[in-house]
Amino acid sequence: MILTFQPFELLLRHTFTIAKFSRTSTPVMLLQIEHEGHTGYGEASMVPYMGESYESATAFLNKVDARQFKCPFNFEEIMAYLDNIAPGNPAIKAGIDIALHDLEGKLQQQPCWQILGSNPAKMPLTSFTIGIDTPEVIVQKVKENPDCKIIKVKLGRDSDKDLINTIRTVTDLPLFVDANQGWTDLQQSLDMTHWLHEQGVLLIEQPMLKTDPDSNAWLTERSPIPIIGDESVQRLLDVAKAKGVYHGINIKLMKSAGMYEAHQMILKARELDLKVMIGCMSETSCATLAAAALAPQCDWADLDGPFLTSNNPYLLPEFVDGKWVLNNEVGLGLSVMQ
Repeated sequence: MILTFQPFELLLRHTFTIAKFSRTSTPVMLLQIEHEGHTGYGEASMVPYMGESYESATAFLNKVDARQFKCPFNFEEIMAYLDNIAPGNPAIKAGIDIALHDLEGKLQQQPCWQILGSNPAKMPLTSFTIGIDTPEVIVQKVKENPDCKIIKVKLGRDSDKDLINTIRTVTDLPLFVDANQGWTDLQQSLDMTHWLHEQGVLLIEQPMLKTDPDSNAWLTERSPIPIIGDESVQRLLDVAKAKGVYHGINIKLMKSAGMYEAHQMILKARELDLKVMIGCMSETSCATLAAAALAPQCDWADLDGPFLTSNNPYLLPEFVDGKWVLNNEVGLGLSVMQ
């Protein structure tokens, strides 16, 4: 096994603003693992608030001995090995995991979705995310929607209702809402859930601080809309903690350290009767296809990374009627730019 990697700056089409910060690009590490004439591709999208960087990713990768990866891959053992190198670092661990899944599919001559037991016919609609912005830019962003059937809206400031009202001037599509821990007052938050329900909102992600399970549980018990834990649910051990606090969880490969643990989180959530959303950071087609391989096992999808970026180094996967299409190509089905 030969592991190589290159830093890549993934540029955003618009300045991306949520409740607590803004950014115009995302540091990404692109990985390749070669074995027996095949190459598996992986990606680590290192959004700043998660604490990873080119420097931390490089330091971690330099400690990885690719000889530890024996085909057929035992992903439980591989994840234990990676976690033993250093705690945290979920994005760069995800990059390795994704590359190994892609490689596994190519070695077995099967698509990743098939190996993971997904049914392409059950692919959920994916949403298109609108960050916090001025009314003029909000309208422009909505008009750039690449035929997604759901709009996801970032909230968490005093202008929340104005933002929703602006969007409603140009589209009547159903909405997802993500407050990114931006709500603080319980009664105002509850009132907001009822108002958003009237506006056609289907779910609300992480309304209150991830460190405040009591307030989130209080709101979940009373909300007419499903409340989904996001920042509070990182890896497998967090899923059980979400029971009774949220109606469901948002799984992202860059939080879960990759496809293997994301799949385990889906299975655990189903065991606990929790709803499941699969989401993304700002990502290329590589991580998007990795998450899409698991999306049919989830209730909702927010896999719009390639639509929000301007220099995707891979071809855009097939997207039809608001859904990613899982084809029969081996591995992830990723097409590299020539």
